[in-house]
Amino acid sequence: MVLWESAGALLLLLVPVLVLTEPAVTSSELSVVTCGSLVKLLNTRHNVRLHSHDVRYGSGSGQQSVTGVTLVDDSNSYWSVRGKTSTVCERGTIIRCGQDIRLTHVNTGRNLHSHHFTSPLSGNQEVSAFGDNGEGDFLDDWTVLCDGLFWERESEVRFRHVSTDVFLSVTGEQYGRPIHGQREVHGMTYANQNNYWKVMEGIFLKPSEMLRTETSHSEL
Repeated sequence: MVLWESAGALLLLLVPVLVLTEPAVTSSELSVVTCGSLVKLLNTRHNVRLHSHDVRYGSGSGQQSVTGVTLVDDSNSYWSVRGKTSTVCERGTIIRCGQDIRLTHVNTGRNLHSHHFTSPLSGNQEVSAFGDNGEGDFLDDWTVLCDGLFWERESEVRFRHVSTDVFLSVTGEQYGRPIHGQREVHGMTYANQNNYWKVMEGIFLKPSEMLRTETSHSEL
């Protein structure tokens, strides 16, 4: 199944599979984020969800723009959790704190990306969406920074760009037309309250059997 099909189609296709074929899982097992999950990410300081769409920047790289939106039910805010560039992260693998991942925009198949271009509003580092059909380059890799062993859904986390060390951030600057009211998403060189994110809505795949066992042991 291709993860970057429309979110609506994925919701119809994935949910019956999870209900009909997956064994029951406990609430603690569902508390972690796993590879293959489709998620919306909320910036907890500015209350906007990480978003993209087929609108390109008019400056900088000219690549697909990445923004923050207040709407809860926008399908353009779904991202697929995947392994870092040139690797495969098996479905259901629990994401560890400190692990490098890619976030692929479901509706366009482009990866969350950053590079040494200046963002259009704040003058920080530009964050864009890049690639085709889920494949881009090493500038698509982000490190999940969190406390403990695993990325917990209820925890606030940071994403640090592997190649340039900036943190995925929102500071409140708003765009005009054609994306009026959407917030600029950019990379900041230092950690602060503007770069905390939390998983919100999504489709969460259960942990694989091996890692479920490992997680249970770690809680003893």
